[in-house]
Amino acid sequence: MTAEQGDGTVGKALDVLDRVAAAGHPVRFTELLEQGGYPKATLYRLLQTLTHQGMVAYDADRQTYSLGVRLVRLAHAAWKTSSLAPIARPYLDELSAETGETIHLAQMDGGQVLYVDKRNATKPVEMFAQAGKVGPAYCTGVGKAMLAFLPDAAVDQAITRQSFHPYTLRTLDTPEKLRAELAVIRRRGHAFDAEEHEPGIICCAAPILTSTGRVIGALSVTSTTSRSSLAALEARSGRIKETAARIAAEAESWRFPEQG
Repeated sequence: MTAEQGDGTVGKALDVLDRVAAAGHPVRFTELLEQGGYPKATLYRLLQTLTHQGMVAYDADRQTYSLGVRLVRLAHAAWKTSSLAPIARPYLDELSAETGETIHLAQMDGGQVLYVDKRNATKPVEMFAQAGKVGPAYCTGVGKAMLAFLPDAAVDQAITRQSFHPYTLRTLDTPEKLRAELAVIRRRGHAFDAEEHEPGIICCAAPILTSTGRVIGALSVTSTTSRSSLAALEARSGRIKETAARIAAEAESWRFPEQG
């Protein structure tokens, strides 16, 4: 998908930057060209601009493009000023030490989940969620925790952005199933990932809400079916909510004030 026409050259350049990032490896010009959306000359010009600005790096020997150092600096600045991560760090450390399980901190980004920080379990397990990664909202605990407390219009918009790909046999793979689950989450105040995104991975998550109920993030304790259960994780739901509330209180007074 290309940038909206009204976004002009800047929108197109950012779209190309997204494609380079999404590749997950140094990418060749031909690979980007095969994705479609731009004529060869236009794509080359956009890449040249991004390279000159330090947003993309070009390896002349391998003839590949990758994310540039300037982008890394911008990302680091954004992490410090726009992310919950610096605020939440001591609370994540405390919850991690107490539970011995994996802790995830996430925020919503365009209807999807952006993982902004993570603490590994005492015995780490390989899983998708890593700080900086974007994941689906409809089949993750943190994603559903945030979706459940968004205003109705925002929920409707976010649902249109879900793929509903059935990652596992437990994935909520239709808007109707997701809406029913969100209603349950709103009533009990926390969400689960019951092996919906990855087999064997389970979690209990709580939204991070301001005093007026605005969603600014979510927090989860994640484990595996081989060493825990949803019931055991739910037993920690009160502690997870308490931690989420403490993060929210500090974030609201420091970096995320209410508007209007």
